[in-house]
Amino acid sequence: MDLLALADFNLVARHGGFGKAARAAGRPKATLSRRVAELEASLDLRLFERGSRALKLTEEGRALFERTGQLLTELDETAAAIASGGHSPRGRLRISAPLLFAQTAMGKLAAGFALRHPDVRLEVTAEDRPVDMIEEAYDLAIRVNPEPDASLVGRVFLHDRLVVVASPGLRRPPPGAPVPAVVRGAVTPGDIWTIKTPSGGTDLPVTPVLGLSSLVMVRDAVRLGVGIARLPLSLVNPDLATARLVHWGDVDGPETALWALYPSRRLLSARVSAFLDYLKEAFPQGTSEELASYVGG
Repeated sequence: MDLLALADFNLVARHGGFGKAARAAGRPKATLSRRVAELEASLDLRLFERGSRALKLTEEGRALFERTGQLLTELDETAAAIASGGHSPRGRLRISAPLLFAQTAMGKLAAGFALRHPDVRLEVTAEDRPVDMIEEAYDLAIRVNPEPDASLVGRVFLHDRLVVVASPGLRRPPPGAPVPAVVRGAVTPGDIWTIKTPSGGTDLPVTPVLGLSSLVMVRDAVRLGVGIARLPLSLVNPDLATARLVHWGDVDGPETALWALYPSRRLLSARVSAFLDYLKEAFPQGTSEELASYVGG
């Protein structure tokens, strides 16, 4: 595929017409029209519907524009970074982050990164849903224990673990007796939590009394003594240190890992590399205590 013709196609698609694209780029309109026609011929596809007054992308043209526009931008930015010695990341950086991490740490991270790299336009969206990084044009996604995905690569930058906590005023029940609990999501009766304590493991029957959509809300409810909860250590570490909450045990299961992911089909741009380096600098050990200290600092 002719990359120059592809770049001209993206120029026309971005500006919505040959005339506007020609004026923006200082190029002859006839040249752009010819190059796009040659690209259509080489692909045996019609990329634009050409009306008397309007130019509209076909379905195939829209798919090509969505999938190649970011790649061409990254090629341009990579070339510019190499030409300037690679020391000045620039351009837009779109990040998707999970809600809790965004609420507690991402504002501070984003501000520090923006101050260090003023030429990068950082955009952060807080969401727990899986995102299609290619289709939705995300450069980086932060996810908790993500499912394996052959189209993505990345690295773990933080570890955390779930602990069972309660207000000091909530008494432990006798063995086998149910405990009121605050949960994230729907309330499901008859659940049993397996927890680890210094004396060994134990099963804890729970009776959910509140179902909340945010772990911050869950923590706030537990502080008031309504029930126990399973929460990340990083979120409740300050409360445990001040005895506002007490530790009943660790949740029996694997540790939580936060991953920074990016599409394997894309070049690793200077701005993504810079943000990954910034994460490593912010959390050099990658522990839950480090995250709690960062959030509370």
